[in-house]
Amino acid sequence: MRRIPIICSLLLLAVLAGCGGGDSSSSTAPTAPETAANAGVRAETIVVASGAVGRELGVGVLAPDGKPKRNRPLLVFLHGAGGSSASFLENEAVTGTLEELGGEAPVIAFPEGEESWWHDRASGEWGRYVVEEVIPAVGQRFATDPKRVAVGGISMGGYGAYHLGLTYPGRFCAVGGHSAGLWLDPSEEFPGAFDDQADYASNDVLGAVEADPDAFGELPVWNDYGEEDWFVAGNKAFVAALEPSTQTSLTAHVWPGGHDESYWDAHWPQYLHFYAKSLADC
Repeated sequence: MRRIPIICSLLLLAVLAGCGGGDSSSSTAPTAPETAANAGVRAETIVVASGAVGRELGVGVLAPDGKPKRNRPLLVFLHGAGGSSASFLENEAVTGTLEELGGEAPVIAFPEGEESWWHDRASGEWGRYVVEEVIPAVGQRFATDPKRVAVGGISMGGYGAYHLGLTYPGRFCAVGGHSAGLWLDPSEEFPGAFDDQADYASNDVLGAVEADPDAFGELPVWNDYGEEDWFVAGNKAFVAALEPSTQTSLTAHVWPGGHDESYWDAHWPQYLHFYAKSLADC
C-alpha cells in the first residue's frame, strides 16, 4: 500500500523530538506563531508540549478571518498515515470552502499524529493527547467554544475520528471518516496500526458498532469512500452496522475514485458543509 502524499506547506513546521520528562500536564507555546494569509483564511502553527505522548508536537490551524473573537466552533481534523499537521494548511479546496462558508466556517485544527493511528498505545496516549491537550490548546489560542467541537479525518485519521467518537461519548458534535482505515479482520490491518492482537481487540471500531449499532448515540456520523478505495470492505461493513441504529444520524456516500488526494480534494466542500451544519446545530 502506498502512503498518503503530504501536501507541501510554505509554513515552517517544527515537530520537535524532545522528551516530555514524564510530566502529565500539557502546555502550548503560541508566542510568535508561524502565520500565512490565504484570502481571508489565516494559517498558524502552535506547539503542544504533550505529557500524553511525551514530546512537543505541532498543530496546524486554519482560522477564518473576520470570525467572532470568541466561541468559534472547532473542527479537529486528523491526517492519514504519511501525513502531518501541515498536510492541509495550503489546500485550496479547504481554504476556498472556508471562505465560502463565511460566518459558519469553523476553525480547523490539524494535530500531528505521526503513525499513531490516533489511539492510546505503547508509543503514547494519542487519544488523550487530542482531547485533553490539543483541543484546550487551540481553544486558548483561538477562543473556540469547548462545547462545539467536531472530529474527522482521512484514512488513518478517519479510523481515529471514529475511535475518539466512541471513546469520548458526548464530547463531539459530529464525527466523520473519509476513506477510513477499517478492515474486516486483524490479518488485513495496515502495518503498524496496532501494537499486537490485544491492542487491536481493545480498539476495534468496526467490532464496536457491529456489537451495538447505537454505539455513537445521537452523534451525527459521516462516512464516504471511493469505489476503488483500499478499505471498501471495512467501510461498507461499518455503514451496514450503523444502518439499524435508531439514534445515530448517518450520512454515507460512495463516490468514484480511489484512496488518494484527488478523491479527497473533490469532496472537501461536502465534508466542511457537513461539519459546519453539525456544529451550528450542536
